[in-house]
Amino acid sequence: MAAVMAWFKKERKPRTSHRERLEIPPDAWEKCDRCGHVDIREKFEKALSVCPECGKHRRIGAEEYIEILTDAGSWRELYGNLRSTDPLAFEHYADRLVAAGKKGGDADAVYTGSARLDGQQFNLAVMNFAFMGGSMGSVVGEKIARLARRSLERKIPLVIVSTSGGARMQEGVLSLMQMAKTSAAIAQLHLQCIPYISILTDPTTGGVSASFAMQGDVILAEPGAVIGFAGQRVIKQTIGQDLPDGFQTAEFLLEHGQIDDVVPRASLRDTTARLLRHMQGQRPLVEQVESS
Repeated sequence: MAAVMAWFKKERKPRTSHRERLEIPPDAWEKCDRCGHVDIREKFEKALSVCPECGKHRRIGAEEYIEILTDAGSWRELYGNLRSTDPLAFEHYADRLVAAGKKGGDADAVYTGSARLDGQQFNLAVMNFAFMGGSMGSVVGEKIARLARRSLERKIPLVIVSTSGGARMQEGVLSLMQMAKTSAAIAQLHLQCIPYISILTDPTTGGVSASFAMQGDVILAEPGAVIGFAGQRVIKQTIGQDLPDGFQTAEFLLEHGQIDDVVPRASLRDTTARLLRHMQGQRPLVEQVESS
């Protein structure tokens, strides 16, 4: 009987798999915080951190905006040696500056420099949200004022990319004074008809929105960017009324005439280059190529 049962009972030998299990690192994926779309990080990066499903523009760093808006190898940083001090001996401010430098670099809350865009010389300032939320202190105001004066002296356009939580409270009234200083420098550009393009990204608030950010000859904004002076909660408590849907978004401001256009990030470079040519009385690039 045991011999008969042996016919029906086969010994199964363990099989060795020749396939290797592919481990995908957890940071290889990105998820859109608006629509929940999940995709490979590389695809998000190629799309300039814009969701391919819903078009949500995620925040990117100042260095990435510099790369988008300048010709390769043309960027030259200016005034990079300026550093914030602690004029009011504000509690823990010195330590916060050190921590901010490690996180956001040594350029404080704005990069300033000169570059070319489609061969056109211009001055560029890009605010750095990674450094204390892009707050405007004395160094930010001084760098932007110097860059504006450089544009004035050399008769070349100025472009500023803004992103900021507002004035830097640790510098008190010295921070608030930067609004007047930068505004006065920008006013000189207007008097001499030197083009100034302001690009607003998410978020642009406080003293920055109340000064140079909203004083451009042309004011552009990225889709969905939050733009305003005070926060919605403060405004609602002040006026005692409910705020309309989409209040303080780029689209709302465009509809009410406060900005000139909402430009997707993928079109930002071409739009800025085209505006610079137009504002300087130059022919479109296509015409220049055809005539050469």
